[in-house]
Amino acid sequence: MVSAEVPAAEWAPEWKVTVVPAVLALQDWLSFFDFVDTRRKIHCCDLKTCLDVHIVLLFLIFISALIGSKALICQMEAESLVSYSGKRIPVVLDTDIGGDIDDTWALTTMLKSPELDIKLVVTDTGNTTFRAKIAAKMLEAAGRTDIPIGIGIHLGERTDRQAPWVEGYSLAAYQGTVYEDGVRALIDTIMGSPEPITLVCIGPVPNIAAALEREPRIADRARFVGMHGCLRKSPPKYGDGGDGVVAEYNVRAHPRACQKVFAANWKMTITPLDTCGFVRLEGDKYRAVRECNDPVVEALMENYGIWLGSWHGEWKEEFGSKSSILFDTVAVYLALSEELLVMEELGVRVTDDGYTVIDQSARKVRCATGWKDLPAFESFLAERLTGIGIR
Repeated sequence: MVSAEVPAAEWAPEWKVTVVPAVLALQDWLSFFDFVDTRRKIHCCDLKTCLDVHIVLLFLIFISALIGSKALICQMEAESLVSYSGKRIPVVLDTDIGGDIDDTWALTTMLKSPELDIKLVVTDTGNTTFRAKIAAKMLEAAGRTDIPIGIGIHLGERTDRQAPWVEGYSLAAYQGTVYEDGVRALIDTIMGSPEPITLVCIGPVPNIAAALEREPRIADRARFVGMHGCLRKSPPKYGDGGDGVVAEYNVRAHPRACQKVFAANWKMTITPLDTCGFVRLEGDKYRAVRECNDPVVEALMENYGIWLGSWHGEWKEEFGSKSSILFDTVAVYLALSEELLVMEELGVRVTDDGYTVIDQSARKVRCATGWKDLPAFESFLAERLTGIGIR
């Protein structure tokens, strides 16, 4: 299978194989014509012949410049990608993709992150078969059908706003593995891994609560990284909280499941609304993603257009200028780095009505409560998706 994102150090040398010989060959031709031209100047007075030779020389110089420019551009793009030769982090993604569009952005970001070795994608909450179709089509677009998909606990029949993108699509067409029991696949992946798994959860967590009930030992063999909760502030117009504390959806949708997950004995890191609720791409950063011709990014943009169009009739203006809030992308980032975030160890308790309350008597959770450099993260996100440097 072809990886969705190969580190620059691995694929950049291919340009040396294809472009450099072509440039060297052109240099040989130029030397030959220079010799011919010199001899013609000495031994003949045919002005027309000399002019013809110079025209050929100018044409070859032009072609050489084009090839050289392409090589330079590709070299710059390669160097702007994360050159990663270290040990990759094995991850499992649990997602309610197909609801809010940020899950699709998060999956794309994960696919474009060479540090992360995706072992399994499991769909969670609601119509998990519908969600698995979106995950499968995205993995196909990325050329990553080597990644298995697990269908999580089926909790409803309703499809969601991205349904038109998978209309007529059958999971049977997916060339990779599809597990009907996604919870069992998740347990087996964690328990069978020779090294700890990073479990990235970007939706409500009924699958994870069920997995803990079936096999509590997964908490000893995995660390949990999630987009959950709201501790001190929320983005404007989120819920009814103004910009204060609200019951965040991923917790509020299934609070009892979340209580089980927060009580489990694993290392736990979360990005609450306090940080992930303020991520949005605009200007050159968004434009670069919108115009990117990478197949999986194009699939992302198709989904974004469909999702926006389901909300309101004036969607084209927003589609042309900015992303929605990209909550879940921060959880993907936390799977590989904390550098751009302010982290606190806080006791966090989940209430029955879906609030996450700071309570120092509760078990400690590593929480991203602020940004050190939000613009730098937005640049990271745009660069990761497009493969080119953006500031």
